[in-house]
Amino acid sequence: MTALYNETITGGSVTFAAAEDFLRMFHDAHPEAGALRRRLDVVRAEIEETGTYRHTHEELCYGARVALRDSGWCTSGLPWRRLKVRDLRGIHKAHAVAAQCFEHLRLATNQGRIQPLVTVFAPDRPDHPGPRIWNAHLVSYAGHHDRGDARNAEFTDWVTALGWRPPSPAGAFDHLPLVVSAGTADPTFVNLPTEVVLEVPLTHPDLPWFADLGLRWPAVPVITNMRLRIGGVDYPAAPFNTWFVGTDIGTRSLADESAYAMLRPVAIHLGLDTSTDRTLWRDRATLELNRAVLHSFDTARVTITDHYAETQHRLAWLKSRRNRGSRPAFHRSSG
Repeated sequence: MTALYNETITGGSVTFAAAEDFLRMFHDAHPEAGALRRRLDVVRAEIEETGTYRHTHEELCYGARVALRDSGWCTSGLPWRRLKVRDLRGIHKAHAVAAQCFEHLRLATNQGRIQPLVTVFAPDRPDHPGPRIWNAHLVSYAGHHDRGDARNAEFTDWVTALGWRPPSPAGAFDHLPLVVSAGTADPTFVNLPTEVVLEVPLTHPDLPWFADLGLRWPAVPVITNMRLRIGGVDYPAAPFNTWFVGTDIGTRSLADESAYAMLRPVAIHLGLDTSTDRTLWRDRATLELNRAVLHSFDTARVTITDHYAETQHRLAWLKSRRNRGSRPAFHRSSG
């Protein structure tokens, strides 16, 4: 009914069954929305004529909120029903999409008080695909051959082939441009305006030398490469954000050997024995990285949650859904 997908899916006609399934769910949640039968008749006629249908603003907002809630990206403390949805379905040109992505980032940053948002651009239609954002995240760092985020090395090479030129000399935290394609047009890149990017420099509460590592991270995790599907209608460009869990940065990005590989440098500064894993030096270094992340975001007054709070939230949420008899919705499309 509603879901977030990260596979490339070609446009096609919407089935009435998919639309009906979603609309019944929407009307169950919003009995004030009017007569369901009348709405189903309108949608059926629209699908028969055009191969798709247009959601009302209220349907779009509800579908986007449910999709985010059920995707696993909904962090603790986020009341999903109050998630803000920016309805920009009239925008499909690449540079206009990029400009509104930057506005999304500005609004979401909110001077550190992170505002969860979903921005929805034009949908796929049977005769014309909607816009697509090629980056995994709105703010991400280039992966150069000897520095930077190694996870982005292939993307960095690709966008360089499109004509992008990284700073010289290349650094460990060079912002990648946003790459957007409109319909069947070739991808085009737009550099991120520095004034909308808030970054948090990482320091440690007990280790003064940590600041000398020169680490930093974006304040807001805006996911840009997952398409939103609501009642059979695909929105290929629908960037969304909540806020970071500390371990997303400390463990999965800074510590990971496939990303910044900072465990050994931190362990060496700590004076740990790295000659064998039996000393658990990796665990100690990971702990200090995660302490630094939480300390730095708190110092900068930027919203973040820790993995303990996140685990308790997730368990409580799953229990509440099981008690209501709701069916699970954590899934991916196979095509």
